[in-house]
Amino acid sequence: MCYPTPQELGLAARALADEHPGEVRLRQAGTSRAGQPIWVLSVAATATSGADGPVGPAVPGRPAGPARGDAHNVLVVAGAHANEPVGGATALSLARRVLREPAPRAGCGWHFLLCADPDGADLHRTPHPYSLLDYHRYFYRPPGPEQPEWAPSLLPADRLPPETLALTALIDELRPVLQVSLHATDLGGSWVQLTRDIPGLAEPFGKSAAELRIPVENGASDAAGWPSPGPGIFVIPQPGSEAAGAFHPEDTRLSTWYHAHRYAGTTAIVEVPMWASDLVDDPTPHPDPRGALRMLAGRLTADAALVGAARERARGRDRPGPGGYEDPASAPLLRAVDWTLALIPRITDEWTGPGAPAEATAAYIASIDAFGRRLSLRAAAMLLRVLRAEGHPAAPGLDRLVTGWCEEFAARFGARWIPVATQVEHQSRTVLAAYDKLVAAGRSTGRA
Repeated sequence: MCYPTPQELGLAARALADEHPGEVRLRQAGTSRAGQPIWVLSVAATATSGADGPVGPAVPGRPAGPARGDAHNVLVVAGAHANEPVGGATALSLARRVLREPAPRAGCGWHFLLCADPDGADLHRTPHPYSLLDYHRYFYRPPGPEQPEWAPSLLPADRLPPETLALTALIDELRPVLQVSLHATDLGGSWVQLTRDIPGLAEPFGKSAAELRIPVENGASDAAGWPSPGPGIFVIPQPGSEAAGAFHPEDTRLSTWYHAHRYAGTTAIVEVPMWASDLVDDPTPHPDPRGALRMLAGRLTADAALVGAARERARGRDRPGPGGYEDPASAPLLRAVDWTLALIPRITDEWTGPGAPAEATAAYIASIDAFGRRLSLRAAAMLLRVLRAEGHPAAPGLDRLVTGWCEEFAARFGARWIPVATQVEHQSRTVLAAYDKLVAAGRSTGRA
């Protein structure tokens, strides 16, 4: 099993809709900046949203609204990050599973945004990586303002990309009781971020990870200081709380994760690794967290300086045309390189500032270690693509750097490849468990 491209996802979804014309609908929710269709696949158990499909019952306790928004819906978003390709495969697998097993989730419409950023997905090519080096050979991750989910936290409303507008319009239409964003990490473990707690999710999540031999990331760097109701489950802190740390909750509230809150919905962000590492599942106390963070910050600063020096040698060739790069992919790659390099000093300041933790687990320090390595490696890999395409004399040296960093990363963390089918299975189980636990919690309070 390989990661499907946006085009392959569309074809597979069309075939599924043709096979089940009364239950499955494929429609275009929008168009990307480059003109590609953004597809939504809907599976109606007994309810979907929309004037031209069956409508289910309203969910008690939710805000009143137009009839087309009163259905009990789940929205699953795949492909929000171009370099995290497993989500599309998971979305198709979930659609087939809901069709096979409709009874436990009757009364719910399931909607799958197959790829939120098809342009970015085309720039990041991941056929079937056999190593971290294979993965980084054609790496691409757009800068924050060009990411569909994060753009609203970084741009004014009149500059939002069409991918973001398509996603928010879909949320407005469906008013989902649950939105799930499917994400992946290159190397590490699995974890879930929640905009509101889903009681009981930790048990099925942990059981799935154990059965599939996927480590649980107990100290995810993305969730430092957040409330954690169970291993690998993190609840995004409320704005202004002490637990918010350096996460900048005022930005988070503007992301599409929180757009579902307008309709009393909850969002779950499900992360699964491509390569597993048991280092991120170690709950033992680290002997010197602040010393380790200072060391990691110093290494990241030095690594970024190496990439920055190569980037400076390529200045003046940022535009297509005479004396510039002819490859149309160069401009987005260079924007992403510059954005990543500009982000690094802010990260290292946080690691060495007064807010650095005096106590932390080995898992947390390992997660920070991995995060720092991937930042400089990603910038170097994207810059290498540009330099290699142009035949720049700095390309061979940067190639050796990328190769060495990939080998060190894999060796340091004991990287173990997780088959794509296993990644898909774990994400699918977690999504279904999140829905089941959310509905159970709503029944116990009379809200669903």
